[in-house]
Amino acid sequence: MRPLLVLKIDVDTYRGTREGVPNLVRMLGRHDAGATFLFSLGPDHTGWALRRALRPGFFQKVSRTSVVEHYGFKTLMYGTLLPGPDIGAKAAAEIVAARRAGFECGIHTWDHVLWQDNVGKRDHAWTARLMEQAEQRFSELFGEAAPTHGAAGWQMNAHAFARHDAAGYRYASDGRAQLTDQGALLDRNAGPYRLQGYQHIQMPTTLPTLDELLGREVDGKTIDTGNIAEHLLQLTSAEKRDHVYTLHAELEGQKLAPIFEQLLTGWKAQGYQLASMADYYEKIRDVALPEFPIRWGEVPGRSGELIVLDTSL
Repeated sequence: MRPLLVLKIDVDTYRGTREGVPNLVRMLGRHDAGATFLFSLGPDHTGWALRRALRPGFFQKVSRTSVVEHYGFKTLMYGTLLPGPDIGAKAAAEIVAARRAGFECGIHTWDHVLWQDNVGKRDHAWTARLMEQAEQRFSELFGEAAPTHGAAGWQMNAHAFARHDAAGYRYASDGRAQLTDQGALLDRNAGPYRLQGYQHIQMPTTLPTLDELLGREVDGKTIDTGNIAEHLLQLTSAEKRDHVYTLHAELEGQKLAPIFEQLLTGWKAQGYQLASMADYYEKIRDVALPEFPIRWGEVPGRSGELIVLDTSL
């Protein structure tokens, strides 16, 4: 059986939904690739993210990844100088079209910045309210419950994980595998697992994202748009195994689309099956998986702590 390269697409913003999602649907279709789109379904308050200015590493990431270029000045004003558009209401056609094109669709969040910046310290009532809003909107759009979830900013809490089980999710992708500075897996055994005390399977992202690599110095060279695809393909060639790659509609679906095209071509040449999270679940559903506790940690190239898989525990 060929190894899977699971494409998990986080859709964070109104612009990413309106422009990036249709671009990705067309590109993936040309490559006959499976993928999972995870949608932000409520208001776009991207401008609120500017409050992260005091977080260590925030300005380094902004300068490396040209946030204004990729997200657009207007998007960065949503929630501050401009009202945040309701993504699920105003971009319903683009969201539903992804499913009609044959792609698995799930929930990313209700309000991306609100969730990412607050969920780690919020209680059950706050968590349930936001998750219920996203679940209800998904049902309104698709006529059925969401099959899966991928957390905004890889941020979760115990209440959110418990709700996955209550909602009947068989699998989700809310966290990360730990990586070296080069982007390789710190533990080559890292992969799908169950959280201790919970039923659903977690599928951690096992590769670095483009915004975590761009502009960084790795092994004496600066990673830029000219060599980043080669760098990622070297990682997947060295670690020929199932991988989960998180991409963003705002990046790979827009200005960085040529890089994603190189990756799709390269992964197919390496023998990978480009797959959805549902495809991955079908492969591992009957496998006895390890259990690990909820753990927070850092990933090179990203500021702040995320949900991470620590196989040493």
